[in-house]
Amino acid sequence: MVAYEFYWRDEIGRDHLIGLVPERRKKPERITPESVSKWVRTFLDDIADFDFNNVYIIRRELKFTSPFLD
Repeated sequence: MVAYEFYWRDEIGRDHLIGLVPERRKKPERITPESVSKWVRTFLDDIADFDFNNVYIIRRELKFTSPFLD
């Protein structure tokens, strides 16, 4: 499963996790850097003084395991 981690770097250089969003689109051609970053803009749009220039995204490939599955 593909997911995106969104981080914000504050004014003193510390990184803060904003959130983790799973990729749900079935058509890979719809996945663009702009479409991925749109989520964080929508989520944080209510914060007037938020600097989106200090947000970065890391694409992750997640693998889930369970002790109950063989």
